[in-house]
Amino acid sequence: MADPQVIAVIPARYQSQRFPGKPLAKIAGKMMINRVARAASEAVTVDRVIVATDDQRVFDAVDRALATPLMTSSEHSSGSDRVAEVAVSFPTAKIILNVQGDEPLIKAADLDAGVEILQSRPDLNLVSFAAPCPAGEETDPDLVKVVKTLSGKALYFSRSPIPFARAKEPDYWQHIGIYIYRRSALLDFVRNSPTPLELTEQLEQLRLLQNGVDIQLVELKEPTVGVDRPADIRLVEERIKHS
Repeated sequence: MADPQVIAVIPARYQSQRFPGKPLAKIAGKMMINRVARAASEAVTVDRVIVATDDQRVFDAVDRALATPLMTSSEHSSGSDRVAEVAVSFPTAKIILNVQGDEPLIKAADLDAGVEILQSRPDLNLVSFAAPCPAGEETDPDLVKVVKTLSGKALYFSRSPIPFARAKEPDYWQHIGIYIYRRSALLDFVRNSPTPLELTEQLEQLRLLQNGVDIQLVELKEPTVGVDRPADIRLVEERIKHS
């Protein structure tokens, strides 16, 4: 499509403190970056899939049948900045998906559901995802928790277990770090400076909340497994085996 209206961008950095070379890690025989690209490419609402990287090894590894690799600046401090650079290169794109390259279990149908909500709700500028928190993992600081309004908008994100269980055991929700932006919301976000809460928790989505941006959450039925460390590969493969 010459003038895509909806693009999915997968930011993929080779260097990672906890897992160098993570995008090229194989999960059940397939590189993680191409597993994520396949899910994005199968989303019927998405016109174009781009893998945004700053490393030639990742660029070369992308399956061109699934996505277009694009070299981006090595100076970006976050995946969101990398996605915004790509968005500028596609001026017709009204909706931009930031599909994290370390979420190999994301499904095309989930991405479609998020895009369709944004397209049908002119009052919204941003959609993200939440899933029931895996039992016993609410204290893991790498698993980001979210609390929601009754209408499903994000109230707060934290590395701590929230809400505090004073009266009864709560339902904990895991935030899935995939975002679907209207173009203006993405570009405004990266222009804004990091906020105090963002710097405290090291969660950039708190910059959105502190600037008054509503984040509508799509509820997934099952918890997912993001890949932060090499040990997470085995967990993902177990989920694939039993799906």
